[in-house]
Amino acid sequence: MPELSSDPQPSGARNIYAFGLTSFLNDTATEMAYWVLPAFLVSLGAGPAQLGLIEGLAESVASFAKLFSGYLTDRIDRRKPLVVAGYFVANAVKPLLALVTAWWHILLIRFSDRLAKGVRGAPRDVMVAESVPKGRLGSAYGLIQSMDSAGAIAGPLAAFTLLARFGIRGVFLAAAIPGALCVIVALFGVRETKRESREDRNPVRANNAATAPAAASAVLPGSFYMVLVAVTLFSLGNSSDMFLVMRAQNVGIPVALAPLLGLVFNITYTLGSWPAGWFSDHFSRRGLSRRWIAAAGYLIFAAVYFVFGWAPSTLAIWITMAIYGLYYALTQPVLKALVVETVGQDVRGRALGVYFFATSVATLAASLITGELWKFYGAGVPFYFSAGLAGVSAMLLLLKPNLIGRKIQM
Repeated sequence: MPELSSDPQPSGARNIYAFGLTSFLNDTATEMAYWVLPAFLVSLGAGPAQLGLIEGLAESVASFAKLFSGYLTDRIDRRKPLVVAGYFVANAVKPLLALVTAWWHILLIRFSDRLAKGVRGAPRDVMVAESVPKGRLGSAYGLIQSMDSAGAIAGPLAAFTLLARFGIRGVFLAAAIPGALCVIVALFGVRETKRESREDRNPVRANNAATAPAAASAVLPGSFYMVLVAVTLFSLGNSSDMFLVMRAQNVGIPVALAPLLGLVFNITYTLGSWPAGWFSDHFSRRGLSRRWIAAAGYLIFAAVYFVFGWAPSTLAIWITMAIYGLYYALTQPVLKALVVETVGQDVRGRALGVYFFATSVATLAASLITGELWKFYGAGVPFYFSAGLAGVSAMLLLLKPNLIGRKIQM
């Protein structure tokens, strides 16, 4: 297990492992349903356009929830209730998929699921940041991401095992088991973190607080906005992974093998997430930015989507799906660490909320755009579009922060 000692709070290492286990169980439940959902939608008479609408609207509500919870996180002392509530609601609605009879029922369930995820995201990530030293942020986020994606291996395997015997609806019902365990671990395993007050961190600044501008603590640096611009542009082409599943089925991969697509890419994702986070910690200590690692992930994404657009064979789809996991490993934990270390402690929740909000709004547009491009121009065009945006975003991510070094007020 990675070393996470010397944390700022005694509960630090415990929290990281508890969050890791919670992420594992939650993603097991989620991925059991996720990879069979496109086929289930088709059985209800829906297609790419409805899929785009469902994923787009679900992400839109999540985006506003993330923004709100980010601002709220900086203003409350107890963040654990938000986190537990988010896991509870998400795992309470998943089994209801077994009861739906129309595609719009799925829309309502996904809406609730993503709303809950949006509420818990920022407070959880701030609690992680408060549980470890700044120099181990990448390792902490990477470990949690590895456990999360390990659940995304267990989920498709469970779905694949249950699918032939119990059908798609039976898979949805079985997802309630890891979902319930997830809520139990979050409730009893995670300990509340305590923020260090301004007075404790800097008594001199506390004594001079009366002469400081009132808005000083609300300032986010220009370097944060540079990251935000690059990530938001990228997200405009980062539509739901369900489109990858639908494309794979379009090329000739049977519905029964859809859960194995999740297994293939999540193996790479799991194996790569913690090493990528650990490497980014050591990379940044040597004066090099985490941006380079994230940019490499974007370029891998571009290559994967180009191959999916071209779709030369089913073998190419399987190989590319495995490589796709590297994109997630190189970006998800690293970008979180980059955002947290770019801003001050007093605005971590706000920064994460803005970051999640911007990417979610762009993901809303991405799913809608992909659905419409597929409908009018065929399956290849939306994937080429996404690949192009990813390439441009990788270059933007590498621009030097001092190009817009002035601070921007929120």
